[in-house]
Amino acid sequence: MVAPGHAMPPARASRQRLPDWLPLAAGFLAMLLPSLLGLFRGIWSTEEQAHGPIILALSLWLIYRKWPEMLAGSEGASGSRAGWPLLVAFLLLYVLGRSQQILSLELLALIGTGLALLLSKRGGAAARVLWFPFFFMLFMVPLPLPLVTTLTMPMKMAVSYVTEHILFLAGYPIARTGVILQIGQYQLLVADACAGLQTLLTLEALGLFYLNLVRHTSPFRNIVLALLIVPISFTANVIRVMVLTLITYHVGDAAGQGFLHGFAGMVLFISALLLILAVDSLLQWIVRKRAAPRAPAAGVSP
Repeated sequence: MVAPGHAMPPARASRQRLPDWLPLAAGFLAMLLPSLLGLFRGIWSTEEQAHGPIILALSLWLIYRKWPEMLAGSEGASGSRAGWPLLVAFLLLYVLGRSQQILSLELLALIGTGLALLLSKRGGAAARVLWFPFFFMLFMVPLPLPLVTTLTMPMKMAVSYVTEHILFLAGYPIARTGVILQIGQYQLLVADACAGLQTLLTLEALGLFYLNLVRHTSPFRNIVLALLIVPISFTANVIRVMVLTLITYHVGDAAGQGFLHGFAGMVLFISALLLILAVDSLLQWIVRKRAAPRAPAAGVSP
């Protein structure tokens, strides 16, 4: 019993609302678990889509981190009426994607179902707090194959071209035919996993996650860093291909295609993160320099 004029403690209010969530949570888990099992056994076990579990884990962590803020911001708010029609639409989309084995539709439906449930139970205020984790999950959704094929080839050509010229200037015996690099006695095909569209999108996701995490107050810093994520991602791809090429040249083809190939994938993300941190530090220095008050000219009285 709560005395009149006194708000119910948030923990107690959450316990009282828990039964309302249980049927919806159970139904959502019944949809989610078979899909996750299929993903881990399917495309998430491939190199091109290995970022999927990372994106999911980071999204869930962001939701967990923002959950108290969401509860506080939507305390006492009623659910949005738009949530229920959206829920029905996404459930139908899930049935279509699951029955026809269209993975992109299935994943979109799962993300949309989660958002629709949030809207239905907590309203628009809750969705505004948790919008980024749901947006971030979209990076898990595989793009249509024709689009990936169309955009990947120019990217691979560009990465191959830059890699060839940098290593040639460094004195290595390297030549290129299309996306095939010839270094010494070895030939390397720049594959989709090394410089494809999915790799670029993964690095874009890493950059957006970093921006959301640090939350700079300077609009200049946020905008410039967001625009530079694309060239940073391209540079990280070049570094990865260069590392793999040098491993093959110095250690041999078996090393390049074996364990060290996976290590080159780690180099991709580490180099991208270091580049983002370096650029962000430079932007921080520029912002401070612009904000610093100018010292009065020497010999001039105030």
